[in-house]
Amino acid sequence: MANYQHLSLWWDELPAQTTPRAPLVGDLEVDVAIVGGGFTGLWTARSLIINDPSLRVAVIEKDVCGFGASGRNGGWASALFAASDAKLARLHGVDAARAMRAAMNSAIEEVHIASEMDGIDCHFAKGGTVVAARSQAQVDRCHEEIAEARALGFGDDEITWLDAGAAQERLGAEGILGATFTPHCAVLQPALLVRGLADAVEQRGATIFENTPATTITPGGSGTKAAVVTPAGTIHADVVVRATEGWTSQFKESKRAVIPVYSLMIATEPLSDAQLERVKLANRETFSDHRHMIIYGQRTADGRIAFGGRGAPYHYGSSIKPSFDRDPKVFEKLRDSLVDLFPFLSATKITHRWGGPLGIPRDWYSSVGLDRSTGLAWAGGYVGDGVTTTNLAGRTLADLILGNDTELTHLPWVDHRSPNWEPEPLRWLGVNLGLAATGWSDSSEERNGKPSWVASKMTRLLGG
Repeated sequence: MANYQHLSLWWDELPAQTTPRAPLVGDLEVDVAIVGGGFTGLWTARSLIINDPSLRVAVIEKDVCGFGASGRNGGWASALFAASDAKLARLHGVDAARAMRAAMNSAIEEVHIASEMDGIDCHFAKGGTVVAARSQAQVDRCHEEIAEARALGFGDDEITWLDAGAAQERLGAEGILGATFTPHCAVLQPALLVRGLADAVEQRGATIFENTPATTITPGGSGTKAAVVTPAGTIHADVVVRATEGWTSQFKESKRAVIPVYSLMIATEPLSDAQLERVKLANRETFSDHRHMIIYGQRTADGRIAFGGRGAPYHYGSSIKPSFDRDPKVFEKLRDSLVDLFPFLSATKITHRWGGPLGIPRDWYSSVGLDRSTGLAWAGGYVGDGVTTTNLAGRTLADLILGNDTELTHLPWVDHRSPNWEPEPLRWLGVNLGLAATGWSDSSEERNGKPSWVASKMTRLLGG
């Protein structure tokens, strides 16, 4: 039996060893087939069955449910959407941007309500997010972000400025000059949630096949149904949902739809009461800062700091391998960053190190949609902010599939089509150049305190 505890701190904390469900054997016909047993696939299955218990819904998963990003992420149930509010307003108008923001805020509560309804204790705690500014350049970005929010009609209940004293009351990090704060974020234990969702979806009537890789997803049309081909059988369905996030790049037909970029994490041993008093985060706020190279952290239910960030290279040809989950150099940089924030943790033991790929579309714009002519539906491209967005995606896909005309089906991300990434070697060169430029920009700002023009150029180039 495979041991999944190594996948992350979250998997290591599961109360029982994971026993995979039976794989698909033979052909099958259903109403909806879902490829991917992570948050997107499971939220979709749950929403479909709640809306119509008579539906035949099958979920197939290459490994076990939650094996991918859903069981390895930072545990932020945030209202962050991959495309900024300003970008949404520019493309679709202010009303559409505000509707998307409201939907994301509500999705946090939807996650909480669903977990309680299904009896899943995922350590949910809504303490908001504090994003520190530790240089004048970062302070400037704080005020730019707040000004942008005010221009779209968002007030202090959406995002607010904390001066140095107020910020340090929430986050006991070194060198804080101020921070932005939003109440719209919760922390949770993602493996407990995703494994609990799989059980709940199964109990509601869906069928889950694990250890069942999809080799091909074929469209329907001209009297034929869409299909998912696996090594042991084919599933025909009125609708096939692709819910594969970073692994979308592993299908020939969607090779350049997203790139798999690795995000890695570390976790400390449980901290002492004295250490926790200095860390703060009394309401289990999530935390980050306004550097360009993304970092993110949370205080876990058992008093650890789970801390992650970007910086791992993009691998040629959108490769995904288990060996990429662990990069000693990146882990060391993460530890250095953690100690830079909290110097008093310098002697604290790091007990867990892990990582995995997330999916980034070319225009950094998540999407959800259904092509009725082919019977193919999709959701993804969350750029690392999928814990909440997947819930919104699942409820939206259910409405689209069932033909329900709702507020969700009119949100601006519905039926958005991102352009493909460039072919190799341009993709490899461009993405890794962007990562290098991001790191250089942070170093430059740390040296001279001025905003980096390189970072702004790279952001525009990558469509972020």
